[in-house]
Amino acid sequence: MNIIEELYSVVLNRQKNPTEGSYTNYLLNEGTEKIAKKVGEEAVETAIAAAKGSKSEVVGEISDVLYHLLVLMVHMGISLEDIEKELRGRRS
Repeated sequence: MNIIEELYSVVLNRQKNPTEGSYTNYLLNEGTEKIAKKVGEEAVETAIAAAKGSKSEVVGEISDVLYHLLVLMVHMGISLEDIEKELRGRRS
């Protein structure tokens, strides 16, 4: 299992078995609008870090974007397979 699959599983597990004090559960409870705002916020921070030219900052911000995208996916019932299928369909 790669790290993306592992993190997706963790988020899915939090949805099924909430953990008190979990940031993931906080986001899932707040709903789509809150999660979507975090995705947008982290995407903008990624772009700003890239414009500054700081590789380490970009790596951190991309990690934040990916995490929040995974939370959004779980919340909306989107699987990694759904994304893989979409991306493979674009590969021509």
